[in-house]
Amino acid sequence: MKAIMVMFDSLNRRMLPPYGCDWVHAPNFQRLAERTVTFTNSYAGSLPCMPARRELHTGRYNFLHRSWGPMEPFDDSMPELLNKAGTYTHLVSDHYHYWEDGGCTYHTRYSSWDAHRGQEGDPWIGDLRLKEADIPETLNARGGAWRRQDWVNRKHMQDEAKQPQAKTFAGGIEFIRMNHQEDNWFLHIETFDPHEPYFSNQNYKDLYPHEYNGPHFDWPNYGRVTETPEQVQHCRYENAALVSMCDTYLGKVLDVMDELNLWDDTMLIINTDHGFLLGEHDWWAKCCQPYYNEVAHTPLFIWDPRSRRAGATCDCLAQTIDLPATLLEYFGVDLPADMQGVPLRETVAADKPVREAALFGMHGGHVNCTDGRYVYMRAPATAENAPLYEYTLMPTHMRGFFSIDELKTAQLAEPFPFTKGLKTVQTNGRAWTNAFGFGTLLFDLQSDPKQEHPISNPEIEQMMADHIARLMKANDAPPEQFERLGL
Repeated sequence: MKAIMVMFDSLNRRMLPPYGCDWVHAPNFQRLAERTVTFTNSYAGSLPCMPARRELHTGRYNFLHRSWGPMEPFDDSMPELLNKAGTYTHLVSDHYHYWEDGGCTYHTRYSSWDAHRGQEGDPWIGDLRLKEADIPETLNARGGAWRRQDWVNRKHMQDEAKQPQAKTFAGGIEFIRMNHQEDNWFLHIETFDPHEPYFSNQNYKDLYPHEYNGPHFDWPNYGRVTETPEQVQHCRYENAALVSMCDTYLGKVLDVMDELNLWDDTMLIINTDHGFLLGEHDWWAKCCQPYYNEVAHTPLFIWDPRSRRAGATCDCLAQTIDLPATLLEYFGVDLPADMQGVPLRETVAADKPVREAALFGMHGGHVNCTDGRYVYMRAPATAENAPLYEYTLMPTHMRGFFSIDELKTAQLAEPFPFTKGLKTVQTNGRAWTNAFGFGTLLFDLQSDPKQEHPISNPEIEQMMADHIARLMKANDAPPEQFERLGL
């Protein structure tokens, strides 16, 4: 038995032909849909990047206890469990957050790993010659050294073969060719693309001809749209060009599966961590607004050689937390007691549901829930967005340690059921944005698929609030989270 997971970052389902997009050039995603089961109700869980990847290892929601951070000493890691059971695991990735303080314990859970540099502001090339005047003012307003580093990186990878995505897929395909006659391995190919900035070569941009005379714009800020409609549309085309590049490299994986006849004994999963707002709802990006479906509703494709079901769609709810459970079951490894995701074997084979409802969100923000028809966004009960705490034994944020001030007030909390008897460090939590200002929102996706018109229905709201409370209890959410939400 073998398995391959190809994971993209910030891949929007609405940009893909299998999900109804008729203008993005992505023939290999359409080809993929003909060989797999396409999930129509796949949702993110914890957001953004590393919280989603912790779920990919542990099969548990991350966002109710902790924000961005490393794997914890008490976590059950899917690739590590596979290793212990005799399945070789290999990661090849250009997702540079794995090599920052807040993600540094993920890649070492694999038997081996292969890293490729240069995405976004990855501190890669030390070129001191670049002057501020050489960087487009509109590249990204969020800042400084990070913005400068991205422009340095681009200058050193104008050739597509030198770009991180190209090298990542080349490394993954090399692993497949080297080991296709061996048994019992899991390959995780993961690219940062099509995450912003939308850097791609001209051949991909040429797929989307349009008149544009505005400033350089391929890296939107996280916030409200302030650009002109022409700039917004141009940025969407830049994103589409990068999606087309992703499609090209996905095609290379499909080609090698065809060539080596891997469909007979190799599971294939194509997924992402979350989507991205490209001006919809008058917002860019993620994290700073409600998690509309453009962000939370994700593409997911699965081929299981045991059922051999292909060219089908599945409307059952699925989430990131189900993928580690699916892989463990596939390789015959028992699921750890703390894993809450469910294997999708029967869902892929026969549309068997695995859950009534799904939670998703970001630490300190709305706690969101969907049952497939309704999306309910529960806001904090007060403007203080409190109480809110983080629980960790690995006190690092995205790019650095917890501050001295944060740790001065830290105390040990009693163990949670999933921490295996270990107490954790409890500190005051920090939210990216205060969801109180947006209020609690309820959407009916059947009548309002674009989530443009919140509804008021006390009976449905109570039903969805009950789902949230039940799922939070099942996740061993700390008591103050219920208090914060007024539940």
